[in-house]
Amino acid sequence: MDTRQSIHSDHAKTLDTQGLRREFLVEKVFCPGEMTMTYSHIDRIVFGGIMPEGGPLALSDDLGKTFGVSYFLERRELGLINIGGAGWVEVDGKRFDVAREEALYVGQGTRALSFGSLDTNEPAKFYYNSAPAHTQYPTRKITLAEASPSTLGDAATANRRTIYKYIVPAVLPTCQLSMGMTKLEDGSLWNTMPAHTHERRMEVYFYFNMAADNVVFHMMGRPDETRHIVVQNEQAVISPSWSIHSGVGTRAYTFIWGMVGENQVFDDMDHVKVSDLR
Repeated sequence: MDTRQSIHSDHAKTLDTQGLRREFLVEKVFCPGEMTMTYSHIDRIVFGGIMPEGGPLALSDDLGKTFGVSYFLERRELGLINIGGAGWVEVDGKRFDVAREEALYVGQGTRALSFGSLDTNEPAKFYYNSAPAHTQYPTRKITLAEASPSTLGDAATANRRTIYKYIVPAVLPTCQLSMGMTKLEDGSLWNTMPAHTHERRMEVYFYFNMAADNVVFHMMGRPDETRHIVVQNEQAVISPSWSIHSGVGTRAYTFIWGMVGENQVFDDMDHVKVSDLR
């Protein structure tokens, strides 16, 4: 498990390119036949990729010891979205088939969790987020059709996009975890502009559906002290609550956002005028 500590905004603005990448960028999310895990001290989010190839993968019983509990989800909830081939997830003996662009919410208190691919030649790729939880809510699969869609932006500002809100209060109850997927239309590059912050929750961006020669310039930092991180396909960026949330690609792309914090209202954002950015 890769552990990332919290970074103060005053500290972040002193970092060079390598320092920003070291603290906020996760370059390897998916590894064939493995489960990756990054633990950020920011709101204690855990995220990573699960890619069952050659056989199922299961959460180790020893993982709980790392978090000071008996098992990983004893005091946590988990959400995942499949971006690969069709797969399955077994939750305390109950199997859920999870196809590409389908999501699964796993409630707090789940002890046994395993993952598999229906076709090992086209393995599933489960991207997951986990947050501390203190109430158990039912495990549930969410299809793309069941997600709460919202289309925003326009071609003139190069940010026409559809936001699919899988794990939000309008779809199902959770303790604090929210997750969704945003697809940019061809010709659109900005995932959001004007930029915004939300002091009441942090966010992790996972960028994918990008060719090898395309990148996203992920914008971060306080509005008056901005920085950027160059992100390649299937990489993730930790975005603290004090940072602006925005980014622009060299071509259209897709990203999964996961938010953890006490406020789950999706539209609770502090918008920043473009003229105020520095």
